[in-house]
Amino acid sequence: MNGEKIKRQPCITVMVFLLLLFGLTVATLCKPSAAFSETENRVLAQMPKIKAEEIRNGEFETDYEEYLTDQFPFRDRWIGLKTSIERLLFKRESKDIYFARDGYFVEKHTGSYATQMAERNVAALAEFAGRYTEQFGAEHISVMVVPNAVDILQDKLPPYASSGGGDDYLAQIADVLPEGVWFDAASVLRRHTDEEIYYHTDHHWKTLAAFYVYQEWAKARGCLVPEWADYMIQTVTDSFEGTVQSKLGIQTAGDTIELFIPVKETAYQVYKESTGESENSLYDYEALNTKDKYAVYFGGNDPFMQISTEADSGRKILVIKDSYANCFIPFMLGEFQQIDVLDLRYTNRKVSELIETGGYTDLLVLYNVSGFAEDMSITKLTN
Repeated sequence: MNGEKIKRQPCITVMVFLLLLFGLTVATLCKPSAAFSETENRVLAQMPKIKAEEIRNGEFETDYEEYLTDQFPFRDRWIGLKTSIERLLFKRESKDIYFARDGYFVEKHTGSYATQMAERNVAALAEFAGRYTEQFGAEHISVMVVPNAVDILQDKLPPYASSGGGDDYLAQIADVLPEGVWFDAASVLRRHTDEEIYYHTDHHWKTLAAFYVYQEWAKARGCLVPEWADYMIQTVTDSFEGTVQSKLGIQTAGDTIELFIPVKETAYQVYKESTGESENSLYDYEALNTKDKYAVYFGGNDPFMQISTEADSGRKILVIKDSYANCFIPFMLGEFQQIDVLDLRYTNRKVSELIETGGYTDLLVLYNVSGFAEDMSITKLTN
């Protein structure tokens, strides 16, 4: 009898394994597909359409695997359990994220800078900068690609941790630009690594970091340089849980978000293309009641915004950007009469036509380094 039990054990193990494997797959197929993950703040993969050509070239299999991964039942809980186990085992990273000192979760961005897209983006930026430096002059066009936390907070990384290659990629960008166009944000940030200049749980820099960089950028571009005394610093939340933490699926202490509110009020209007309406505030305080609290800046990313101010400088600037610019732009209100903000990820506007008709005196391209390398829309700069 005992011998029969021993013989049955491998069969039972196989049956349980098959039940879990196929049962969870069937559960994935049967449950309604979620369109968006609020936890990860991204669109989720949907069931791909079955096409003979895509089956032959392998695209269907790749898309189907992504669909199963994104729609897996109780996905967030499984991810959190995996991360918790890895931390108990004293692993120093998970899902390409370092468990860094002082409660920081720092993305490595492995492989982001070694792709054809990363190379194409550098070439597109070089073409754009070369074309418009002739038109505007080097003193009126700026390219600012901001390093990520892994490139700056190296003293907080685990021993012998790789920074991921962001510094080399920044140097590559700087090398292809016309003289005087590149603004080195990294050198400014490295002077403030003893301060909280990046979020612990999110991939963005903090408003404090943007303030320090804006001061130096304003000085370099002949703008009025703001001082601490010009602002009241308002902490609007202490429970921000960002995208990096969400990828790990665990709960930790939340981040604070600070807004720099000018002591001297300046009237302005913000027109948003997405709504077709104008607002009198840069900030969407309702966003602080949602998962994506970083959307307190402008309510999130908009295809095109136009900010009209009372500044009498006569200067009009076009900012081509990703979300790193959202906490940088508010510092520009006192200097520029008009600030147009273009996010290439969400628009098909032709950049050349916008510049031709916009009457701009200045241009600023502002991205974070990994976001720039991975962004499929950068080639629109040459349209």
